[in-house]
Parts: sequence; C-alpha cells; structure tokens
Amino acid sequence: MSASSIPFTVSGGVVLVTGAAMGMGRLYALRAAREGAGVVILWDVDADGLAKTAVEVTALGARAVVRQVDLSDRAAIADAAEACREEGPLTLLVNNAGIVRGALFWDHHPERDIALTMDINALAPMYVTHAFLPGMMGDAGRPRRILNIASAAGTVSNPRMSVYAASKWAVIGWSDSLRLELEQHGYGHLAVTTFCPSYISTGMFDGARGPLLTPLMTPDDAVDRAWRATTAGRPQLIAPATAQLGKVLRGILPVRAWDFVGGKVFGIYSTMDKFTGRGEKAGSK
Repeated sequence: MSASSIPFTVSGGVVLVTGAAMGMGRLYALRAAREGAGVVILWDVDADGLAKTAVEVTALGARAVVRQVDLSDRAAIADAAEACREEGPLTLLVNNAGIVRGALFWDHHPERDIALTMDINALAPMYVTHAFLPGMMGDAGRPRRILNIASAAGTVSNPRMSVYAASKWAVIGWSDSLRLELEQHGYGHLAVTTFCPSYISTGMFDGARGPLLTPLMTPDDAVDRAWRATTAGRPQLIAPATAQLGKVLRGILPVRAWDFVGGKVFGIYSTMDKFTGRGEKAGSK
C-alpha cells in the first residue's frame, strides 16, 4: 500500500507550528499534541508565550521543542531549521505566523509595515518550507502534510489591507503552485493545503467587522476546519461559504459591477474602517 493511500495522522510524528506562542498557532500545536504527535516544534519570537504553549503541549503527552525565531530574518530561519532537523522529517508543517497592518497604503512605513508584512506573511512560509521540504519529500514511508495559512483577503481587494492582501495573494499563488509541483513529480505522500479564512476573532483583527452574512470565525472553529481539510489532503479551503462566494463573484463580474456588489451589497470595502488590531509581535497570529 502506498503512503498516498494511507489515512493521514500525526500520531507518533513530528509537527512544526510557526507563530505558536498564542492565537491559532497555539491551538494548532495543542491539536497536534491531542492527536498523538510525538514531537511538536514551536516557533515564535515571543519567548514567554512559547514557554506557556510548551507546558500545555507537554501536559498532553507530546515532547515540545521550543525555538525563539524571528521569522522576518532569513538567517534565523535557516539556523532554527538546522537545529530542528535532528528531530527527523516533519509529518506536518503549519505555516501559521502572520501580522497585519490595517492602514491606507500611503500611511504604511516602508520597513516597519511593508517589508515586515511581506517578510513574515509571504517570504517566511517559503523559507521555512524550503528548509524542511527535502526531508518530507524524501521519506515517503507515511503521508505528510503542509498547511499554509493564507486569508480570504488574498482573494478579493480591500481598502486598508493593501499590503496584507498582497502578502496573502502571494501565499495562495506559491502554496497552490507547490501543491501542483509535488503532484506532477510523483510525491503523492505529501499534500499541500491552503487555508483562506475570513476574519477570525483572535484579537489580530480587533475592530474589523465581517461582510454581509459573514460573522467573525472563532479560532477553535477555524483551526478545526483547517485541520480537517489538511487531514483530507484538500487543496484549498476558503471559509466561511460567503467568502468563497465573494471569490466566485469577483471572478465573473466586471470590475465595476463587483465594486458595487462587494462594496455596497456585501460591505467588504468598509470592513476595516474601524480596525484597531493588537500590538502584533513578529511571528504571532
């Protein structure tokens, strides 16, 4: 029986979660531990938050490996990956870390906002995956998975989210292209899932409001949906269903018609008007 036909599980395996100190990253780490992962590698810039997550992971029976990593630093990613490689090939990689800067584009600072957002949201998942991918490709003894957390913001344009949306558009394009490359070259044991949620009530989007018929998702619901999609090897999940509808309508309507429907009917273009967010640390989501 080939690995691609065996049901996926993290039981006894090695899981790496970026942005694991808080929010959804913490929940992915705890989910992995609950489902029997042998080792859960926790990456984040927040040392105190990492320590707390590690205690919870350990209490659930997994061995926690903690690395304080600045995901905006390519060299730091390479060093951390080298240190963690001894744990063996990853069973599951969760590229979760991300930040958001909700502002008009011309109010973005070139380094603190534009460069940092692109480094953490778009480039870090590529660098992290590139570091661990050879091991995951080379060991076909069990099914393996990569879960890339994008956003519904990567499927539709939105004022006050220009750089964030750009970073997530990049993740979607890269992630799904990687999926196709792996499939075309015979790595059937390794599946890639791209998760594109609407707003999630982690605090990251405090002040934002969901579009018409699109309430903020809870972190637990978002993690559960993403986990089940990853387990099933689903290529992409856009959630909730109204976010999927927005993508479809944007694809078939003329631009100005979509501006009316998306902006005036669904209210997408005003969802960030009262955004406050939280003081994001580089690597937490």
